[in-house]
Amino acid sequence: MPDNKFIHLINPLVRKLLQFDSPTDKLLADFFRENKKLSHTERNLVADTVYTILRNYYKLTAIVNDHIPNIIGLTWLKLLNIDPSILSKINLLDIEYLNSLIFNPNDTLELPQWLIEKLNYSDDEIQKLASSLQQTAPLDLRVNLIKTNLNSVMSELSEFNPQKMEFSPFGIRIIDKVSLLKHPLFLNGNIEIQDESSQLGGQLLSPKRGNMVVDFCAGAGGKALLFGMLMRNNGRIYAFDINEKRLNNLSPRMIRAGLSTIYPELIAHENDAKIKRLHNKIDRVFVDAPCSGLGTLRRSPELKFRQNGATIDELNIKQASILREASKLVKIGGHMVYATCSILPQENQNIVQQFLKEHSDFELVPVSSVFSNPRLLRDDGYLELLPHIHGTDGFFAALLKRTK
Repeated sequence: MPDNKFIHLINPLVRKLLQFDSPTDKLLADFFRENKKLSHTERNLVADTVYTILRNYYKLTAIVNDHIPNIIGLTWLKLLNIDPSILSKINLLDIEYLNSLIFNPNDTLELPQWLIEKLNYSDDEIQKLASSLQQTAPLDLRVNLIKTNLNSVMSELSEFNPQKMEFSPFGIRIIDKVSLLKHPLFLNGNIEIQDESSQLGGQLLSPKRGNMVVDFCAGAGGKALLFGMLMRNNGRIYAFDINEKRLNNLSPRMIRAGLSTIYPELIAHENDAKIKRLHNKIDRVFVDAPCSGLGTLRRSPELKFRQNGATIDELNIKQASILREASKLVKIGGHMVYATCSILPQENQNIVQQFLKEHSDFELVPVSSVFSNPRLLRDDGYLELLPHIHGTDGFFAALLKRTK
């Protein structure tokens, strides 16, 4: 059971957290590195406390007026079903005050007003979306078909109650909290951690054996690995990114996955000479554009406080520039996917529509050309995934074809 010493230990972490100027996973990593003697149970309590506070920030602060110890106490009260009398014994909160509180995270929209105003949804839809974004995301896995098959992995993970994904044919979902980073299936490259939305975005590109493919904003290369699998390790995949640290993670992942066709390339910007040499030569280009990340609030709830209208405007400029430069790689008859993990039309449909308006040599290809499941199809031809409808992260993708 938490005591005063533990409360004083976690207080500075929560204060840093509520400044909203650093990623939560980095704050936690730094905290655990500085407090190596914490038990596994204590580490879980710290992480659960931090994420519960972020997911219910508006409700919590309305109740306790930004007083950090009270925020922690109320979070523990509901998170752990602690008897209020126990918390009062360690002088965290007044017992009468605790007993007067009613905590129902679903009665407050845990989204900032600026974001609500930018969403093109009804009040009912926004309520459902907000509620779904407060939930903890499941663990989504992609089975590496180069090395194994779906049924075999399902069997080997049976103790975790795995479920086959609704949409991805090689995806597995585990609802309960579990870490598989040291599991033989992960260490041997038989599985990768990848949200179902990301898996579907990769499938939308439909790379073929022998294709030349560019993953334009590759990061650590999750989608490049997916492309390599879909191409059966036959072809050439250029993985471009401006972040050397993240890109360096790709080579060991590629080896673990049994792939040899991915070529990581560090670039300075979207106009880098390494990109220009490939103009008009590429069969498939995937543009995983830098975005607000607001579709991933289940995993990174702090993003709703770190983004605002001004940062979205800045991102729009970068998104349009990257899409424009990436399109120069596509050869006639080739395809390009523009994708984000955002739920904002301003970062999604608006960017694509403006691009098509300025580039008559490209046309939108309806996602029905790739997917047949009616729950993935929209009248406008885009792929738009939402947690309260599809059970995935919020995600958007458009398939474009160069016609001339």
